[in-house]
Amino acid sequence: MRVLFIGDIMGNPGIKAVTEGLAELKERDNHFDFIIANVENAAAGFGINKDAWDKLSQFNFDCMTSGNHIWDRPEVNKYINSETRLLRPANYPLGNPGFGWQVYETKNALKVAVINLQGRVYMQNIDCPFQTADKILGEISDECKIIIVDFHADASSEKQAMGWYLDGRVSAVIGTHTHVQTAETRVLPGGCGVITDVGMCGAYDSVIGMQIENALFRFLKGRTNRLELATHNSKFAAVVIDIDEAGGKCVSIERLLLDIPSSGDLEG
Repeated sequence: MRVLFIGDIMGNPGIKAVTEGLAELKERDNHFDFIIANVENAAAGFGINKDAWDKLSQFNFDCMTSGNHIWDRPEVNKYINSETRLLRPANYPLGNPGFGWQVYETKNALKVAVINLQGRVYMQNIDCPFQTADKILGEISDECKIIIVDFHADASSEKQAMGWYLDGRVSAVIGTHTHVQTAETRVLPGGCGVITDVGMCGAYDSVIGMQIENALFRFLKGRTNRLELATHNSKFAAVVIDIDEAGGKCVSIERLLLDIPSSGDLEG
């Protein structure tokens, strides 16, 4: 089984990158049984609104994961309780809307579980993602061998720790949130494919997707300001995960970082 996991989509430049990146992969005759994308930054870098949702819907992703920015726009409440393809981190406290994990079925009748978790180092002190993972894995049927985890976290150490913690129990732990693709893709001894961060779909003449000048203001002046989405030099970041269908173990994991032609200025 071949899974495509697409990194954090940053506004319209990210949506353009996904559109053209998927088209390029199709031209290369790449076939994917299941496609996941992290969409928490789709509305100009912060959350999801109707316009972003409508644009994301054209891709027909099998699953859309998120993270801390999923709550940024109240419009997300129109979708988060009814759309099972859209996940939010499972380790937010009880009583929050939405789904933290789901089991899906592919066109070939393969069952795929996707778990969305959020880290706590340098982020909100919410429920423990490690204990939450244990609980969810106890609820997932033994019939579902293929399990993908989006671990939306800041610290590389926490992401690597999660990979080792779940090795032998899940097919892959994919890090998101920091928007900079890391180079240590590997398959751990128990058959878990890992990457600390899958990277970002969006404008790379930027500071993690935001305009350089606005980001520099924060570092130089020590004050907060309004961040605006960068719009130039879009790229498509993803990983391709090959998984043994019978045992659910990762066979290989490969990074993708595709340049998008004619990726000039776009509206955020």
